[in-house]
Amino acid sequence: MTSDIVLSAKSLPQIKEFRMTLETTPLPDLARLRAWLETEVGAVQSLSVSAVQGGASNLIYKVNVNDRQFALRRPPLVANDASSNNILREMKLLRAIAETQIPHTRLVAGCEDPEVIGAPFALLEWHAGFAGKSPLPPGIEGNPEASRQMAFELVDALAELANTDWQAIGLEGFGKPERFLERQVSRWSAQLERYKVRDIPGLDELGQWLVANTPAMQRSALIHGDYQFINVMYDASEPVKLSAIVDWEMATIGDPLLDLGWMLAGWQEVGEEATYANYIDWQWMPTRQELARRYADKTGLDISRLNYYMALSMFKLAIIMEGAYARYVAGKSTHEVHARMEHDVPVMVQRGLRFTTLNS
Repeated sequence: MTSDIVLSAKSLPQIKEFRMTLETTPLPDLARLRAWLETEVGAVQSLSVSAVQGGASNLIYKVNVNDRQFALRRPPLVANDASSNNILREMKLLRAIAETQIPHTRLVAGCEDPEVIGAPFALLEWHAGFAGKSPLPPGIEGNPEASRQMAFELVDALAELANTDWQAIGLEGFGKPERFLERQVSRWSAQLERYKVRDIPGLDELGQWLVANTPAMQRSALIHGDYQFINVMYDASEPVKLSAIVDWEMATIGDPLLDLGWMLAGWQEVGEEATYANYIDWQWMPTRQELARRYADKTGLDISRLNYYMALSMFKLAIIMEGAYARYVAGKSTHEVHARMEHDVPVMVQRGLRFTTLNS
C-alpha cells in the first residue's frame, strides 16, 4: 500500500491512513494463531504473517499458510468495544451475503475469541486485484475506456447491493431502517457537539435545509456507508471487472440512495474544482447524471431527489472530518491532513449547499 491519505467515513473521527510497517504494527501471537488456523484451514506446515494496512480503520495482515494466502482483518491496536463490534458485524454481513450476487471477498473463518490475537478477527480469502485509486495497473491507467468501465462497474455493483433482499439473507436487526433519513441530521449534529471547536459557516443552514426537505424513503436496503472507488477491488481483465466490495465497517440497513449520493457527492466532472476525492484521474469518467440514470434503470428507484442525498453526504462527511480537525486543535494529532481540515471542512459544507440548489 502507499502512504496516500483519503477521506473515509469509517475512520470516525479520524481519516483512513494507508501506511503501516512491521516495525509499527506488532504481529499477532503466532503460536495461538497457528493453533486456531489448524482447526479452521487444516494442518499448518509453514506460516508467515506480514502487515499490509493499518491506521484508524481495521488492521490487515497477509497470512501465508503453506501455499495458501489469506487476509486477516482485526480492529485497531487502540481498540474498544465499538471497533471490536464492527468486525463482528462485518463477519455477520459477509456470512449473510455469501450466496448472493454482491461482489465481495469471501469470509473463510471468523474468530470471536479475543484471546487468540488480542481482538476478534476475520480470515478472508486473499484478493489479488487492484483498488480504485491511482496509480492504476498498466493498461488501465490513462485508458479512457477502462476508466468509464470502472465507473459503470462501480454503479452496477451498488445497484446489486440495493436490489438484494436483506431480510431474506438473515440481516434482520442489522440496522434500524425506520425513520432512517429523519434521524440523520440530529445523529450527526450530536456527534459534532462532542468535539466542537468552532462554528462552521453554512453548516446550520445545510442542516436546516436537510430537515425541511427530507424525502420519504422508497425502500430499505443493505447499504455500505462509505461507497466509493477506494472501497472496491477490480480484476485487470478485459474489460475491467469489479470483483469485490470491501471495508464494510459502516454498513447498515437504510436508504440505498444515500450510498449513491455518497458515491456521487465527491464525483468530479469536467470543469469542476478538485474535490476531496482526488485519489483517481476523473477526466474520462461518466457524468453523475449518466451513472444515476444507469442506477435508476437497474433498481427502479426514483432519483429525482438525488441532490438531497448528495447534500446529506457532504453534511455527514464535513462533521466526520471536523473530528479530525478537532484532534489537531487539541494537540492529539500533528498530521498535516488533519490541519488542512481547517480549510477543507467549510469547503465541504459549501459543496453541500450547492447541491441543495440542483435539480436532480
